[in-house]
Amino acid sequence: MPTILVIGASRGIGFEFVRQYVADGARVIATARTDAALEQLRAAGAEPLRVDVADPASISALAWQLDGEKIDVALYVAGAFPEGDARQPPTKDAFDQAMHTNVLGAMQAIPQVAPLVEAARGRFAFISSRMARIDGVESSRGWTYRVSKAALNMAVASAQLDYPDALLVALSPGWVRTAMGGDAAPLTAEQSVTAMRRTIAALTPSQRGTFVDYDGTPFGTW
Repeated sequence: MPTILVIGASRGIGFEFVRQYVADGARVIATARTDAALEQLRAAGAEPLRVDVADPASISALAWQLDGEKIDVALYVAGAFPEGDARQPPTKDAFDQAMHTNVLGAMQAIPQVAPLVEAARGRFAFISSRMARIDGVESSRGWTYRVSKAALNMAVASAQLDYPDALLVALSPGWVRTAMGGDAAPLTAEQSVTAMRRTIAALTPSQRGTFVDYDGTPFGTW
């Protein structure tokens, strides 16, 4: 039975990963911040852990909570999307929220989780966004989010070199109908996660540290 870790599983894409992996018979460990979300994860069949990725003290506790585990697939799904564009500077609170949730949380999780993924010779996927691409930018909408996800991609590419027995990848979920993606998005969470799970399972060593779309298409120049 594979062991799956989902960091940021309270709703949307994160919860859908939990639902699908549990349905397939995997053992799923999943994190959330609130009592209600933890109870929802428990009811879905996961082993819930209380973690707030935006709080360095909270996420630093992952190491002892996961002591002795071997993780076949780890997923860093937590994300924050401050609105705004380049016509106004971001507020300090918005910038800090995006960078702590999207970047610092992942960078704190990597040294704690990646060795456990290496122990299983597994995969560690980080949910990024096609909005992080530097080539082909179509607008400045969500520019703080764009910057944070581009930084996440670099964190993944850099960290891969220190964990050669794990396969790390930044993964765009596509445009998904969630609280963040909105009702106009063409993909449901179920469709996106189904495709991403297929992509994660099919990753090859040549894709270590790269940035790929939900269906496995490489983005090339970032």
